[in-house]
This record gives sequence, structure tokens and C-alpha cells, in this order.
Amino acid sequence: MELNIINKTNNELEVEFRGESHTLLNLLKDLLIKDDRVEVAFYDMKHVSISEPILYIKTYGTDPILILKEVAAIIVTQCDEFIEVFSKAANA
Repeated sequence: MELNIINKTNNELEVEFRGESHTLLNLLKDLLIKDDRVEVAFYDMKHVSISEPILYIKTYGTDPILILKEVAAIIVTQCDEFIEVFSKAANA
């Protein structure tokens, strides 16, 4: 994965995700739109096989990079919880 920040202001962020698909971007978007500090969050992928997805975040004033980092940490925590629960279930 490679990230390219296309545009950054105090409350907006556009990031290109090279080498990623709908899987990660949908997860990020879904968590972002649940955050009360986020006004708008979506991603666009012109064509699955020839373009890279671009994530757009607009906040009500909070630094969008901070929010994106927090959302990434939530995903890591959820994955850790899944590994723990799945390991217990698999060993039962």
C-alpha cells in the first residue's frame, strides 16, 4: 500500500490509496461517517482495474488526519478482538 495526500486543509483531506480496493476503503468510510466530528466521508474509484481509490474526509473543524489515525486504531483493536475470539472458538 502507498498513500498520497492529494489535498489537506484544516478540515478536509483527500488521500489516494495505491494498491487498495473497496475492502479497506469501505471499512474506513463506514467508521468515519459514524464519528460526530466528520461532516462528510466517502471514497471514489473511477474504475476498479485502472484507477486508485481516493478517500475524502470533511470535518466540522477537527484535523482530519487525527480522525483518520483514530479510525485506523479502532480497526486494529477490532482485528485484535476478532483474533482473540476466533482463536478461542477454533480451539473449543
